[in-house]
Amino acid sequence: MNTELYVKNLTGKFSAAANQKKSLQMSKYMKNLFDYYGIQAPLRREISRRFIREEGIPEKNELNNVIEKLWSVPQRECQYFGMELAARYIKKTERKDIEIFQWMILHKSWWDTVDFIAVNLVGNYFLQFPEKSYPLMEKWLSSKNIWLQRSTLIFQLKYKNNTDRDLLTNQILALKDHKVFFIKKAIGWALREYSKTNPEWVKEFVEQTELSPLSKREALKRLNPG
Repeated sequence: MNTELYVKNLTGKFSAAANQKKSLQMSKYMKNLFDYYGIQAPLRREISRRFIREEGIPEKNELNNVIEKLWSVPQRECQYFGMELAARYIKKTERKDIEIFQWMILHKSWWDTVDFIAVNLVGNYFLQFPEKSYPLMEKWLSSKNIWLQRSTLIFQLKYKNNTDRDLLTNQILALKDHKVFFIKKAIGWALREYSKTNPEWVKEFVEQTELSPLSKREALKRLNPG
């Protein structure tokens, strides 16, 4: 596959659907960190589906190059396409894929991409290679990078009964005094999601752990509605 041409054709499709007014609104919502074509999610996904029907998807061994090229495009919609493209290869996940997932988290980092990558890509990866979870999560935890740290808290969001409580507990206790909003929010989010599966454990954990008011409030949203 000609990676340059593939990405050029995609950006052409997005450019044709660009909306300047929405572009400014979307950029402002994201703290003006990124440019946008101004394509809202439903239309963007439809354009992406049509594009894939016409152009196909890369071979697995070409994926990393395509993702890196998509990450080099200023408009955020291309990063969304890249992470959703990577999710199409979940059944072909290899041990080495954690390297590109980490790269995606660390480049053009913000919650909108990091959360998808952590939950859908990293989360799936560790279900397939559980022996890798503890050493890598420890490395990410001690990295001082808030996006890797946030990922350690939320990658189990879809695990339900497969949630490793010891690992979740370790990550929360290590980060519970963190001052950054995105970490405090992620602690509460992880606990709230797990409360759907094990409400008694979450309630007891919150009662016995000194969490920030934000983390505690988020954690108990489902248990104490209103």
